Amino acid sequence: MCGIVGYIGRKKAYPILINGLKRLEYRGYDSAGVALLNDNGELNVYKTKGKVSDLEAYAEDKDVSGCVGIAHTRWATHGEPNSVNAHPHISQSGNLAIIHNGIIENYAVLKKQLIEKGMKFKSNTDTEVLIQLIEYIQTTNHVDLLSAVRMTLRTVIGAYAIAILDKNNPDQIIAARKSSPLVVGIGEDEFFIGSDASPIIEYTKKVIYLDDKDIAIIERGHDVKIVDFYDKEMKHDVIEVELDLQQIEKGGFPHFMLKEIFEQPDCLMDCMSGRVNVEANNVVLSAVIDYKQKLVDARRIIIVACGTSWHAGLIGKQLIEDFCGIPCEVEYASEFRYRNPVINSNDVVIAISQSGETADTLAAVELARQKGAFIYGICNAIGSSIPRATHTGSYIHVGPEIGVASTKAFTGQVTVLTMLALALGKVRGNIEQQRYEEMIRELNSIPEKMKELLKQCDEIKNISQIFTYARNFLYLGRGYNYPVALEGALKLKEISYIHAEGYPAAEMKHGPIALIDDEMPVVVIATKNVLYEKVISNIQEIKARKARVIAIVSEGDDTIKKMADATIELPHTAECLEPLLATIPLQLLAYYIAVCKGKDVDQPRNLAKSVTVE
Repeated sequence: MCGIVGYIGRKKAYPILINGLKRLEYRGYDSAGVALLNDNGELNVYKTKGKVSDLEAYAEDKDVSGCVGIAHTRWATHGEPNSVNAHPHISQSGNLAIIHNGIIENYAVLKKQLIEKGMKFKSNTDTEVLIQLIEYIQTTNHVDLLSAVRMTLRTVIGAYAIAILDKNNPDQIIAARKSSPLVVGIGEDEFFIGSDASPIIEYTKKVIYLDDKDIAIIERGHDVKIVDFYDKEMKHDVIEVELDLQQIEKGGFPHFMLKEIFEQPDCLMDCMSGRVNVEANNVVLSAVIDYKQKLVDARRIIIVACGTSWHAGLIGKQLIEDFCGIPCEVEYASEFRYRNPVINSNDVVIAISQSGETADTLAAVELARQKGAFIYGICNAIGSSIPRATHTGSYIHVGPEIGVASTKAFTGQVTVLTMLALALGKVRGNIEQQRYEEMIRELNSIPEKMKELLKQCDEIKNISQIFTYARNFLYLGRGYNYPVALEGALKLKEISYIHAEGYPAAEMKHGPIALIDDEMPVVVIATKNVLYEKVISNIQEIKARKARVIAIVSEGDDTIKKMADATIELPHTAECLEPLLATIPLQLLAYYIAVCKGKDVDQPRNLAKSVTVE
């Protein structure tokens, strides 16, 4: 949840670190800090509550010299967000500085033991306990920093990515990870550290992705050395990152979220490129080819995910059952991992995560593997933990998603699930050839239909301004569009802080109708499908209670237009593909309401992009 960046080389570290923190600020923005070793051997630490810009202002008149440093932007777990709890944290002697992403679960026990030995603490964080313990082990055992780190990490319980500076060894940074991502970038006579590749690609595309229980010794004038907790050397390939700097810039848009909404047509073309072949009437996924029998023989499919990815999974369930005829369940990964689920060797578990680092989803993958299931990963971040932990899978290839509220990752996940259902349904012989070909053509047309839909942006902006007053929203949908209602409500909650609920439209009468009055706007996804007449009845029930209705309708629908207070028209498509279109006006509605309310759209309060802690 926090952002880590480090540098050691010949250049001035501070500008590189600040630039890196800005690239990682989507991971947390409660506080920020930097530790620098200057040319005189002094360790300077500057940190403050707030965003990276606040850190820049704080350090404006400070000594920021030096070619070695580590920096951090925080999403608070232990201790409120303030300058004391901000990272980096310093050991009692002042010799060591640490930055940390994750949670040390047994920190309270360790802290009590250290206090009994005379250690004093300034913060309420688990991270300070970690650096104090490292120094205590180093001094009492008379060992070097690497040995102290190895010994310490064998005693702590939890998740972490850490980077440590030693004032007495200014040519070295020690970094380590367990259940939290960490990347080492390799430049010309210089090295970089990042929570992901985004702060590194400006300087190098050559990276090493650390695995769990890896410790990296990053030393000036030497190759990167990686060992495990017992000093066994670990071999890693240097990977060239396929990431364009323009992908992580706003590109003239006021917010990353709006940019990423508008990127969706091109993103889905990239997602389908080489996979959907209209001329050959075929969908090709390498995973389905390579593991055909395992997937064909699946007795059951279980989708595990969190948040927006869980909503994509709900759509995937319907696609898989419709096209493949395989029973499919969708589980919150956070609940699945703590149950004792009945899993067999002929079950397939699909794990969905934009970042590929979601802690609960990763734990669910590990549990399913232990029980013998075949694991299929759907991720966006290449080289992340979930792709490395699964048997096979598919990347969604939508490019970096910086806005905390997911947009293009959702449509990318739904697109991959659609392709998977079509490809698997075809090899299982469960989908008729005519329908298969129709779905391929229609899926291929979705990007152009998205472009047409986005032309209504100004109209949706005007609708949003009308409904900024609301304190509560209700979103209704049926069939494939019920998960879209859930996702639309989540987007509004995340960035505007308006309470919103998504419901199956038929369930409105079983409780939520009690909330409906003239102050409750209701968003209804009311496209012309087999349940159209029933959704019209829902709208009539809503209007009878004087609520205002925003209806998402099929192009040319005049019936609902006469009933609703505002309508947004969708281009016609197959019912099972409607979520790819219907979600876009809901993303824009949430975005413009949040902008009207003056909210920080890209960095909403209390949230972070990559949830690497429980």
